[in-house]
Amino acid sequence: MGKPITKEEIVNALYSVGLAKGHTVMVHTALSKIGYVCGGAQAVIEALIEVVGEDGTIMMPAQSWKNLDPEDGVHWTVPEEYWQIIRDNWPAYDKRITPTNTMGAVAEAFRQWPGTLRSEHPARSVAAWGKHAEYLVNDHDLSNIFGEGSPIGKLYELDGEVLLIGVGYDKNTSLHLADVRADYPGKHNSIEHSAIMESGKRVWKEYETLFVDGEDFDRIGEAFEQSNAVNKAMIGNAELRLMNQKILVDFAVDWIQKYRRG
Repeated sequence: MGKPITKEEIVNALYSVGLAKGHTVMVHTALSKIGYVCGGAQAVIEALIEVVGEDGTIMMPAQSWKNLDPEDGVHWTVPEEYWQIIRDNWPAYDKRITPTNTMGAVAEAFRQWPGTLRSEHPARSVAAWGKHAEYLVNDHDLSNIFGEGSPIGKLYELDGEVLLIGVGYDKNTSLHLADVRADYPGKHNSIEHSAIMESGKRVWKEYETLFVDGEDFDRIGEAFEQSNAVNKAMIGNAELRLMNQKILVDFAVDWIQKYRRG
């Protein structure tokens, strides 16, 4: 094991990559990629808050995508003969207590952080802290996961940033806004289901939304970095990459329309 990474070192790395007071930023992070962080997820979150300050805003994914129909492949360990049991018994989404699924230790700690708010989407929620938190998380419609008026769409309106810490563009949720805006062959909606509370009762709710695609996101990121400024720094073993979300999304729309074939 290498030298432990301190909060002060994380703060310095965030400043060096260009994060600053008052920024509104969507953060994707893999704590394990950094190495041994003294204080773990808590230290990372405290560092982010210290850097953006009270006038800044931090948003992270808080997705609980296992609250989707087994037919979507999210319960791959369960034989099909038992899928109805999941549909009948999966707990209704509760933004206060429903855990994240594979969003990482930092995102899971962040959704429980004092002052953090969480959106109402039962499978694709976000959590936000700071000046614009309430605006970002409000009115996260079932059928509008990543489009105009969604938290990701609102981040675009706020001219926000995207910060990747030890993760690639396959984790860059903002690229889904480009999915919504772009025209490409095979673009289609899908029917999804999630357990929610409706009129005081748990229901297995059906809703229609754009099919979530992301298989080419790493290719988009590689092309983006060849022609656009992405600030980079290292913290432990993890690379930090900070970029303007609006520039990224606009680039991705053009790229998808040129190169995506299905």
